[in-house]
Amino acid sequence: MAQKWAVLAVLLFLPIHLIEAQNRVSVEAGHEAVLSCPNISKMHFLLLTWRRNCSSCCVLSYRRDRNETSRLNCSERITWEYSLDSDPALHIFPVNLGDEGNYTCEAVNSEGNFLSFSSLTVLVPPTVTLAHDKSRVAVCQASAGKPPADISWIPASNHSSEEEFHHPNGTVTRVSYFGWTNSSLPSVTCLVTHPAMNQTLVLDLRYTPHMLLYILIGATASVGAVTGVTLCLIFRCRACCLCKWTRQSRTTKIYNFPPSRVRRRAAKPPDIPEKIYENYSPRSVYVCL
Repeated sequence: MAQKWAVLAVLLFLPIHLIEAQNRVSVEAGHEAVLSCPNISKMHFLLLTWRRNCSSCCVLSYRRDRNETSRLNCSERITWEYSLDSDPALHIFPVNLGDEGNYTCEAVNSEGNFLSFSSLTVLVPPTVTLAHDKSRVAVCQASAGKPPADISWIPASNHSSEEEFHHPNGTVTRVSYFGWTNSSLPSVTCLVTHPAMNQTLVLDLRYTPHMLLYILIGATASVGAVTGVTLCLIFRCRACCLCKWTRQSRTTKIYNFPPSRVRRRAAKPPDIPEKIYENYSPRSVYVCL
């Protein structure tokens, strides 16, 4: 206990030396951030500490006399493997927006306290889309980027406008509009520039969806008309054939009767003389079964 207080007393009265004013580090979200502590590895120090500049943030320290490392409020994503032959850099993987901020590396030896500061900036590449609306306006959108993406058009136009929307997590959506109502441009190009990425999208203005809809409607109408005419011709041909077949059938029925039937229709009933009833007697009736 006495040794601990002695070390603390020495630290309080040692002069403070600033090695480097600011070390700026920019890393894309999901990648690894490495914060270095320059020139510290060449020093013979007693205590080395990494801390983030907030009251409840991570603190990592190493005491050489005890070869002891301690962690306080540190995520498992934050690692620090110190050795005498390597730079005592702080590693964060994967880095996220919550890791953004200022970090301090402090080394203590017999000559005083040596401080080095690092500023970590987390980049978020935006999601880029290019579309158009019914009023013939191209819409280029860079969603949820950090920092906001820059949007430009080729060809440049005085009829373009821009707006942006800020999200609670610090990302920004930027939207740019390009109107071509009175223009005969075949295409328009959207250029999106961001520290984490660059992207180019091209929109063909000759065959936009509503134009394709008109083309499809016209083609459908043409196909319908051709189909209707074809069906009419088919039905007409069938009707003509049916009429001819009916006429032929009627002619056959009229003129192709069997000769015997014709003769029976043409024969007259025989003349039966009344003499056959002279010898008729009601008593003489025979029934043949």
